[in-house]
Amino acid sequence: MEECRVALITGGSRGIGKQVALKFAKNGYNIVINYVSDNTDIKGLQEEFEKENVELLLVKADVTKKEEIQNLVKTAIEKFGYIDVLVNNAGITRDGLLMRMKEEDFDKVIEINLKGTFLVTKEVIPYMMKKREGSIINISSVVGLVGNAGQSNYAASKAGIIGFTKSVAKELASRNIRANCVAPGFIKTDMTDVLSEEVKENIHNQIPLKRMGTPEEVANLVYFLGSEESKYITGQVINVDGGMVM
Repeated sequence: MEECRVALITGGSRGIGKQVALKFAKNGYNIVINYVSDNTDIKGLQEEFEKENVELLLVKADVTKKEEIQNLVKTAIEKFGYIDVLVNNAGITRDGLLMRMKEEDFDKVIEINLKGTFLVTKEVIPYMMKKREGSIINISSVVGLVGNAGQSNYAASKAGIIGFTKSVAKELASRNIRANCVAPGFIKTDMTDVLSEEVKENIHNQIPLKRMGTPEEVANLVYFLGSEESKYITGQVINVDGGMVM
């Protein structure tokens, strides 16, 4: 009997992360998700993943806290024995013009988006090295490539993730571990649903395909990069942005 593969997705309880987790689940992966908020619908998530006939492990863990990440990975290994795919998706925004940006808003975005990616990756790679295979997919953003007014903290964190990913790809290639970046553009989520029709129209005008992407379209690429079908791809940044950045 072929062993079931395992994917760990940070920030996988909602939004893009949840769609990524569901995509892997629909393809037979057991899933590990961390959550931070006590308001997380744990029962609802478990029921949703049970429909896919896979196991879901939910662990409360803040990606900025080393001890909690160590516990997250340890719990996953104790349950499943290995981790095949790591998706570093957890992230936040604290937008504001640089002149008015609070230092704590800069620090928090860097801490969660960039340092969190470092802490989780560092904890997972010994187990991938032991298995001599693995795929790491880090969620960056087109903002990390071209910048965006009012998002200097977010752009810095996402650009940092790109540099981090390329370095990890070079370090771990000899162990058959791949690392790639997915850089979404404007994606239709709860955050964009609240925008006015005028703002949405302005956004669509910036995009050659004239629409926002969906979380499922991001998940499709993430799954491909985690699968055997992409085993000769590493160190790359692939945009999911409707042609906005090219």
